[in-house]
Amino acid sequence: MPTYLSQTLRRSALGALLLAAGSLGAVQGCTDLTETPRDALTPANAFKTDQEILAGAAAVYAQLRSTQWGYYNLSEITSDEQLVPTRGSDWFDNGRWLEIYRQSWNSNSGSALEDMNGVWNDMFSGVAKANLMISVVEASNSANKEANLAELRTLRAWFYYVLMDFFGGVPLVTTTEVEPRANVSRDSIFKFIESELNAARAVLPDKPAQYGRVSKGVANAILANMYINAPVFQGTVTAGGLQRAAGRYQNAIDAADRVINSGVYSLASDYKANFAVNNETSPENIFVIANTSAPPGLGMSLQMRTLHYNQHGVQGGPWNGFAGLAETYRTYDQADVRRSVWLTGPQISFVTGQPTTDRQGAPLVFTDTIGDITKANENEGPRLLKYPPLLSAPNGDSFPNDFVYFRLAEMYLIKAEALNELGRTAEAIALVNRIRERAFEPDKPLSTGLSQAQARQAILSERLFEFAGEAKRRQDLIRMGGLPGVTLTFTGARQFKTAQSPYKVLFPIPATQLQNNPLLVQNAGY
Repeated sequence: MPTYLSQTLRRSALGALLLAAGSLGAVQGCTDLTETPRDALTPANAFKTDQEILAGAAAVYAQLRSTQWGYYNLSEITSDEQLVPTRGSDWFDNGRWLEIYRQSWNSNSGSALEDMNGVWNDMFSGVAKANLMISVVEASNSANKEANLAELRTLRAWFYYVLMDFFGGVPLVTTTEVEPRANVSRDSIFKFIESELNAARAVLPDKPAQYGRVSKGVANAILANMYINAPVFQGTVTAGGLQRAAGRYQNAIDAADRVINSGVYSLASDYKANFAVNNETSPENIFVIANTSAPPGLGMSLQMRTLHYNQHGVQGGPWNGFAGLAETYRTYDQADVRRSVWLTGPQISFVTGQPTTDRQGAPLVFTDTIGDITKANENEGPRLLKYPPLLSAPNGDSFPNDFVYFRLAEMYLIKAEALNELGRTAEAIALVNRIRERAFEPDKPLSTGLSQAQARQAILSERLFEFAGEAKRRQDLIRMGGLPGVTLTFTGARQFKTAQSPYKVLFPIPATQLQNNPLLVQNAGY
């Protein structure tokens, strides 16, 4: 049976609805990070028990759900995994989606004012809610004060992780005082997150107290990812591009090993079980967004973005937007089970299981190519359907599959990448082959005789096959682009994409934020 938090996040959403829509949710935007509304819940009038504190924490957890829109879209469409072609009058939106894919944005363009600004506000809203709850818990007499604080500090660290990944240096706010804040360096944000997670993991439980809550595994998984990305995250971005910092490869191995050797997680025998409608049963998933179909509007909508209008009976029908690139789809080995998450060829209705048609009544057949992304046909492009649709979903934002931030497979591949960078290539490939075992029948292992440069390309490709649609690819291409042996770079030309300025490995601070806070300094190049 669901425990209290999963009931909160999945069913009644008590804390998420009451608090996010009310007192805790009343903190608005980046310039009001620390504003406390007059009707705010305070230690004087609420949060007297651990149950009440947990209900307040649910509002902080609820803020994670916002990453399934802006953070996901920008991570995917800027890379070579997915794009959003214009289909007649659908999906143009003043050129915003093509701008994201072509990397032609600036601080005042459509995608900056809509998508990037949305991520900035969503993540700082999460920081504000976490800060408010941290202040409440610090003033409480809870017997579980340290554990509650560790949980909230981990969530706040995650919101800052997203901000660091996208924008580099941002304001660092840890209190509820109201005052303008200048941005600090990206390295300072990195060190803050690192310190917070290392402190929290000493207190967090080995296993989540309830499904969906953070644990030692979550803190260690974030750290492993940060350390493998340290040359980027602790580097400097100028108008000329990224100047890398030193690697933190042994730190990455240590953090990954703490997850791998914890005994809490194991690789799912069925790859697709990690993304199923009931993927809360997966033994592999470490950090997830707990989605729900009831009440409506608290689930995911990834299925809607990719499926054709006629493929699901949800009210209004799917949106027929996102599609893959032929170059990327054709990179997969045809025997790789992970290739099946891409839909091509004749299509069925997920309601009837029977062949379906396009809007003109012709058989619906997804091509693997797109002729012109500015005027694509409704059937063009492979569709990434990693999270299968619930047939009874009441609306397009109510698919209950839990979105996975981190799972055990990534810990193996992070460790493999770090080992390879330390010159231990044979050990690295052995770990990659452990992930490949469930993807092929019969097994198709990589050669342990690969050179270090060859292994880099193999690991990057394996991450594409394993993590497509999991908002990893942009980060992977930035981290590995330009290294010896790697042929795909984040700013390099790709299908329908021309080479762009190297400083765009960071997004601009949106113009609206600069107008609201004169202490902010724009990222280099913009």
